Amino acid sequence: MRSPQVIYLDAVGTLFGVKGSVGEQYAKIAENFDVKIDPQLINRAFYQSFQSAPRIAFPALPHVDIPAAEYEWWRSLAEKTFSQTGDLTKFSDFEVFFKCLYAYFSSAEPWVVYEDTRMALDAWRRQDITLGLLSNFDSRIYSVVKALKLEHYFDSITISTEVGAAKPDPFIFQAALVKHQIERSPDLAWHIGDSFGEDYEGASAVGITAFWLNRDHKLTTDPAKLAARTISTLNF
Repeated sequence: MRSPQVIYLDAVGTLFGVKGSVGEQYAKIAENFDVKIDPQLINRAFYQSFQSAPRIAFPALPHVDIPAAEYEWWRSLAEKTFSQTGDLTKFSDFEVFFKCLYAYFSSAEPWVVYEDTRMALDAWRRQDITLGLLSNFDSRIYSVVKALKLEHYFDSITISTEVGAAKPDPFIFQAALVKHQIERSPDLAWHIGDSFGEDYEGASAVGITAFWLNRDHKLTTDPAKLAARTISTLNF
C-alpha cells in the first residue's frame, strides 16, 4: 500500500473521547444546579436517544443559521434523554442548565485525548503527510481541538453541520477531498475512524482507503474490516 497524500481522521472516538462517560459529565453539571441524577441511567438514555436521532446535518440551511440549529439539535437530544430517565422535571430552569452544559462541551474539561493520538499525528506530520479532521460534529469542534491543543495538526476541518451532510453520505467525504484538491484522486487519501458504517464503509464508497479503528476491541470475523486497535499501528 502506497503512502497517502492526505489522512482524514474522525474526531470523537478516534482522536479523543469523553472522560468517564457522557452520563458522568451530565451529572457533574447537573450537580451545579442541585440536581442529582444517576450517571449510568443518563448514559444509557443518552445513547438510546442519540442512536434514534437524525444525523446532525442541515442541508441548504444558510451558514448564519447553523449555530442555532446545532444548539437546538443538542437541546432536543438532551431533553429527550432527561425525559426518558424521569429527571427533566428536577430542573427549575432546564434551558439555563442546558446552556451551561452546551458551553461545557466546547471546552477541554469533558474530553480526554487518547494516549496514542499525538504520537501518531506527530509521526505523520514528520512524514509530510497532510492531515484533515472529518467528523459528524458541530461548530464547537474548533474550540474543542484548540482547547485540546490539537488544532495545529490539521490543515482542514470538515464537519457535517457545515457541509449539510453527515457520514456515511458521500458528499461529506467529497467536500473534504475538494479542500485538498484530490477529488479526482480519492485513492491518494486515507480515512480513519471508529465507526465501521460511517467511517469505513462511507470512505470506501468514494474510493478513499479506509481503516476501521476498533478501540473497543470488538471481535469480528469480517476480513473487510481493516481493524486497528490503536492509531499508532497504522504508521508505516
